This record gives sequence, structure tokens and C-alpha cells, in this order.
Amino acid sequence: MQGNEHIRRAVVDTLEQYFRDLDGEAPTAIYDMVLTCVEKPMLEVVLDRAQGNQTRAAELLGINRNTLRKKLQEHGLI
Repeated sequence: MQGNEHIRRAVVDTLEQYFRDLDGEAPTAIYDMVLTCVEKPMLEVVLDRAQGNQTRAAELLGINRNTLRKKLQEHGLI
């Protein structure tokens, strides 16, 4: 199984469990919830893989370095 498939499967499994756990309650703002839950740990892991080098981390993420810095600040990572 390729890396992308592992991530996709983890998201599917987690969301299915989330809906089961709601036990009939109506979900709201799922998009924002998922992004909030995923973005910070993703940034932490990628920054660690880049050995703290923000330029390299931005390249790995496929985003602009300024965008990365903004996201790191939003999540209290710098």
C-alpha cells in the first residue's frame, strides 16, 4: 500500500468512527474540524523531518515559506 493510500485510509477510518461516535447527534463544521486536527501534527512532523529548516519544510509541503511561517505561528509552533 502506498503512503497516500495509508493516509487516505486513516482519514476514512477516523471519520467513520467520528460519525459512529456521534450516536445520532448532527455533525457540524467537519471540514474545519479535520483541518484543525490534521494541520498542526502534519506541520510538526514535516518540520522535524526538515530538521527545523523552514525553507525545506515549505518545499516538502508544497507551500510558500511565508505561508508556512503563518501556519506555524497560528499553531504556536514558533
